[in-house]
This record gives sequence, C-alpha cells and structure tokens, in this order.
Amino acid sequence: MLEENCCLIVVIDIMDDICDDSLPQLLARDPLEENLCGDLSAYNASVWGNKVNAIEKALSLEELNPKKTMKELYPVIISTALDDLQTFQLLEVLQTHKRAIGYNIDDLKGISPDFCMHRIHLEDNYKPCIQPQRRLNPNMQEVVKKKVMKLLDVCIIYRISDSKWVSPVQVVPKKGGMPVIKNEKNELIPTRTVTGWRMCIDYRRLNIATKKDHFPLPFIDQMLERLANHKFFCYLDEYSKFFQIPIHPADQEKTTFTCPYGTFAYRRMPFGLCNAPSTFQCCMMTIFF
Repeated sequence: MLEENCCLIVVIDIMDDICDDSLPQLLARDPLEENLCGDLSAYNASVWGNKVNAIEKALSLEELNPKKTMKELYPVIISTALDDLQTFQLLEVLQTHKRAIGYNIDDLKGISPDFCMHRIHLEDNYKPCIQPQRRLNPNMQEVVKKKVMKLLDVCIIYRISDSKWVSPVQVVPKKGGMPVIKNEKNELIPTRTVTGWRMCIDYRRLNIATKKDHFPLPFIDQMLERLANHKFFCYLDEYSKFFQIPIHPADQEKTTFTCPYGTFAYRRMPFGLCNAPSTFQCCMMTIFF
C-alpha cells in the first residue's frame, strides 16, 4: 500500500505523433472499444493506428509502422490524491502539449525572433577587443570539448573564423554542499565540495563596452512575501531558458569565444552577457502578462 503523502510515478509515452482522442472519451464508448483500452499498449495501438479500422482490428505497434522509433520514456510524478479520471486528463494535457516541455537540449525549439530577440548595443567610446585563449589542463579541455560538441550538434553555436570580439573560455567548479571534514589536526572544518566542472565564457570586456538595459528585475524579498500564508506553491523550471532566446544576426559575432578547438559564436543567448537577465525578464513579462 502507498502511504498517504507519497506520489505516484507515471511514465508518459512520448511519440512523434499524438492522438486527438482522450482516454476518458474512449472509456465512455461501447464495450467493444473498452476492450481496446484494457491496458496502455492496447490504447496506444488503437489510437495511433488507422482510426477508421481501429475498432475492427487491433494492430500491434510493428503493424502500425515498422519504422516507427519511440523516444525515451520520461517519468512524471503525480499526486496520489488524483483519481483515475483526473490522472488520465492530466496525461492528456501533457501529451497534447509535449512539444512545450523540454527534457534535453535537443527539445529546445526556441522563441520566434519576431517575439523576442537579444541585442548587444555597444558604447561609442569602446574599441573591439580580441583576447587570446587561456591555458586549460587536459581534464578541463575535455569538459570544453564535450560542451562545444553538444552545442554544435543542436546548432546553438557555429564556427567563425574572423570576429572583432573574441572572449576566452574558463572552466570553473560546480559547487556542492558544505560538509564538515576533519583536517590533519582533527579539527572540524567546513569544506566546499566540487561536484563537477562548468564551461564559462569571460564576457567582462564585452560587458564593459555594452550599453546597459535597465529593464526592472523583480525583488526577491517581495517575491517571498507573496508566498506567505499560502498552502500551495507552483513553479516553472525552464530548461536552458536563455538558449530559448535568439540573438540578432548582427550581434552574434560579438559573442565569439575561443578555446583549444577553435572560435565559435552563439546563435542563442548565452550566460555571461550583462543584459541577458533583462532580456529574459522582458520576455517572461510579455508572455505571462
């Protein structure tokens, strides 16, 4: 038996095609159709198959399309307080809008340039700056290589041979918790643990020359005050949120960075740019308000 406060983990089958019919609607049909919805596989076969002959003949997934390849299944945590009908309705909403949910960097469709685009306007008194790459040890070079290859595969960055602005790459540790560790003198010392490494780009010279965007950012204390005396808290965790916003083509070469594997520029807005938080906040305000 599940405990009262525990959650139910449900696996959503993410396919390239999505059906128009919902499971609650199918359960309301005649008994012949109910037999087709006995389990999830029969439901997938009947709905994603030939809808005209789905009732007459239940086709297997191989008969539907032998070349159809299914994506990885992702778990979704659902409260046990939901009944069966509410669970099916929630799954229907998630499946219908699955293209708006990103699980990895390949799922990022990006925001239309007509809706939001990041610009990098420079001051008149600053000249372009080309900085040399920094030395990295073999472990750091491997981190940079994996990151660059990952971004190249999804076309977030592209190779560029000549640019008036070039910024160096630096690898920094990912900070973990602060466990207490005994030193050589048997003293308890709080120590910051390192859980991994992250590739960063030093855009400080570019940021100094950039005209600042003064779009107001929210105050953290006011946001926390709005949560007081509320029983429920809901939030959206945007996956790689900055990479959703494109950079204006005229400003892309200003994001050029150098590393042991070449020089690359961003098509999407990266971290490290001084006006990136303002652009993202303006985009969110436009979407939600």
